Amino acid sequence: MNYQQTLDFLYSKLPMFTRVGASAFKKDLTNTIILCEALDNPQDKFKSIHVAGTNGKGSTSHMLASVLQSQGYKTGLYTSPHLKDFRERIRINGKMISKTEVVSFVKEQQKLIEKTEPSFFEVTVALAFDHFAKHEVDVAIIEVGLGGRLDSTNIITPQISVITNISLDHMNMLGNTLTEIAREKAGIIKMNIPVVIGETQAESAPVFISKAKEVGAPIVFANAKLSAQDFKIRNNKLSLSVYQNSEIKYKDLQSDLTGVYQHKNILTVLKTLAVLNEKTEIKINQEAIYKGISQVKKQTGLQGRWQTLSKNPLVICDTGHNEAGIAEVIKNIAQTPYQNLHIVFGMVKDKDISKVLSLMPKNATYYFCKPDLERGLAADELKEQAATFNLKGNSYASVIEAKEKAIQYADSKDLVFIGGSTFVVAEAI
Repeated sequence: MNYQQTLDFLYSKLPMFTRVGASAFKKDLTNTIILCEALDNPQDKFKSIHVAGTNGKGSTSHMLASVLQSQGYKTGLYTSPHLKDFRERIRINGKMISKTEVVSFVKEQQKLIEKTEPSFFEVTVALAFDHFAKHEVDVAIIEVGLGGRLDSTNIITPQISVITNISLDHMNMLGNTLTEIAREKAGIIKMNIPVVIGETQAESAPVFISKAKEVGAPIVFANAKLSAQDFKIRNNKLSLSVYQNSEIKYKDLQSDLTGVYQHKNILTVLKTLAVLNEKTEIKINQEAIYKGISQVKKQTGLQGRWQTLSKNPLVICDTGHNEAGIAEVIKNIAQTPYQNLHIVFGMVKDKDISKVLSLMPKNATYYFCKPDLERGLAADELKEQAATFNLKGNSYASVIEAKEKAIQYADSKDLVFIGGSTFVVAEAI
């Protein structure tokens, strides 16, 4: 098989969550263990950092990778889903896995894959671990796909576990309350391995504290130790200063991720790096932190986080897609100057659609669309549901058509925002 045939084999033969939803989620680690045992347990051959959370885990993972790269570590990065290219999921020092390596892995493991019938995600995790072991990375940042306890990535023993935050998402698989979802995320907390929690939340904090105590894992809450102040956005960079108590720790820290929500992720990253310095062999200096946080997109290829696609009119996209993520996006929109607001918007069926729609601005013209996958919600159906929240606009046959129409109707001083789903952003980019 060539590269395209190999991808077709992975996409068509294996249950894929992004395409079909909950039915692709395997509720145990058996297949991942079988695949990795056949590969001589590559996950045990490199140091790792495990990152979970409802929102912010992608940005946090990329920031950590960028800082470690800046320190000179050969750094693996495993994330999901991808936006444009499957190989975005598996990178070393920002460079995607080669097509040849994807093809040869699937060819070598094809019989085992057909016998085991793993999910698309399970195979991708095994491929990532094998790639990082073969290339002898110093450390790999491993982002959880979904939940934590039963996620395929949860066969690693990391140097540190990180949980950014908890909000309502994937309730059909993880539970209907923040406490239930927190229990699933807490599944990545391991015996005696330090854990950093990004945000202190009333419902989830007791769950994390209890689990950490049970397994003897030192636990710290980033936002209880650090605070961010003096926010500015200038020259397409977010600038802030970070304090510990009243003492300044990082003055005028710059980030190329300009979403106002990124300060939460930055605090999580900084606390994680402090714990790594204190409790592991991984050491990071301040110079690497400043450089790494300022060059995340350049060094790791991160896209889709409050990303400017064009400037006349201003077109911005963001992958925020659940209630908490959309709430942060709306804060960003509120801080952006514009004359009129145009929103290209699509969602998938298994999200809490009415919660998200209830948050969306009413003073906008909407361009409803369906992301091109089975889970995508029909544009007409979305338009109908949106009307009950007094959101007005037309539906379009595709994301691209909706984007083109929004840009066509926008004046030079207007804002076109594209979002509602990672898959809408992927097509728009």
